[in-house]
Amino acid sequence: MSLRFNSYARRVSACLTAALLYTTTQPLDAQVQAAVVDRLVITAGRSTVLTTDFEVTRIAVTNPAIADATVVAPREILVDGKAPGTISLIVWGDTQRTQYDIVVDAGVTNLQQQFLQLFPGEDIRVSANEEAIILSGNVSSNQIMLRAEEIAEATSAKSKVINLMQLPGGQESQQVMLQVRFAEVNSRILRELGVSLFTSGSGFHSTWGRITTQQFPAPGFNNMEATKVNGDVVDQSGELTFSDFLNIFFLNAKYDIGAVLRALQNTGEFQSLAEPNLIAYNGQEASFLAGGEIPVPVVQGGSNGAVTIQYKEFGIRLTFTPRIAGDVIRLKVAPEVSSLDFANGVTLGGFRVPALTTRRAATDVELRDGQSFAVAGLLNNISQEDSAAIPFLSKIPIIGYLFKSRAERAERTELMVLVTPRLVRALNPDEVPPLPTRSRSFLPPPGGDPDKGGTVDAPPVKKPGGGTGNPPGGSGKGKEK
Repeated sequence: MSLRFNSYARRVSACLTAALLYTTTQPLDAQVQAAVVDRLVITAGRSTVLTTDFEVTRIAVTNPAIADATVVAPREILVDGKAPGTISLIVWGDTQRTQYDIVVDAGVTNLQQQFLQLFPGEDIRVSANEEAIILSGNVSSNQIMLRAEEIAEATSAKSKVINLMQLPGGQESQQVMLQVRFAEVNSRILRELGVSLFTSGSGFHSTWGRITTQQFPAPGFNNMEATKVNGDVVDQSGELTFSDFLNIFFLNAKYDIGAVLRALQNTGEFQSLAEPNLIAYNGQEASFLAGGEIPVPVVQGGSNGAVTIQYKEFGIRLTFTPRIAGDVIRLKVAPEVSSLDFANGVTLGGFRVPALTTRRAATDVELRDGQSFAVAGLLNNISQEDSAAIPFLSKIPIIGYLFKSRAERAERTELMVLVTPRLVRALNPDEVPPLPTRSRSFLPPPGGDPDKGGTVDAPPVKKPGGGTGNPPGGSGKGKEK
């Protein structure tokens, strides 16, 4: 047993001695440098020279697009910063190895330098990447904030500008409620005057006749026949047809002569009011439509000539995009009002497709919370006058008016849009207002008083002698005294 133990102990001792000798033979610098990573900061677009304590045999970088390195001397490495980011640089020597973290900073950009020159004393910081430009810091006025954002947008059209600049006492809300009122008034008037003279179906003294300017429907003759005896006309007859009796119809059977008169005056008033409320997040678009859609048949190309249906929207539409800039709200507003116009429509495949009468406006405004602006002056005046007359006869004094016809039509439409933006925030649970409730019966029962209710929903009334009865004005049955 003692021989085996001594042999085992000698083997362990030999292993420990070999490990100790290997550790002491390695340089101390290599052991320390393998555990410590140095940090080197440079600016994008600039270069620096890195000096080592040993001769360089090999180097490696993780991303040459951010920074690149080149050995220019046995103990010198040229590092070039190309784009913002962080990479690793590993340097090998004969017996040593060192690792560096190369941090490439964007530095002061051209936009940052422009802000320093244009707005001295303002704390405007710029950080940019390939997709966005971020503006941060504190500015003294809303005007400087808006101008800085406009300069950033003009500097790079492809990058999105994110405005994080703060104003003293700025608003925390990022939601905008838009109160919009559409008011439209449509007035129209129509005046028509015309007369048509005609004979009856049997004719006037064996003569048929009609006088009309053809501006309004006039009577016509059908199936006219004449009875002859020995070549002489002894009787004649025919059918008199009317498509419209107009306003005044006159026919004298004794003299077989009549007249149809068109004398009409028509006026109309139309008023429309819509008050939509919209809420949108800062920088996001919101839209509103109060109207409907009409089906429009569309003939497809090809030999089969298939017809598909597309729907076209009409009504009152509002599209707006708010941008909160400090204590003001910038709005891109596009109100639109459209209505169906059957007079100017088309007939396609047996379907009557109406046209759309549209009034549209688009504008950019800048308002504070609660301020309003109006888009007015959207007027549409239509005036039409049609007249017809029979030559020569219409020039005769007094009776010449019987050979004339005239129609006048005028229409006026006025539209005004009133817009009020407000900054809103969500309500806490203790701030929610109560819902509206019914305080009395909506429709009183027969014989009941709407102010006192009826027996259906009113409590019973106590009588002086005890017991219960119907309330005053109720419809229940009681004993008569």
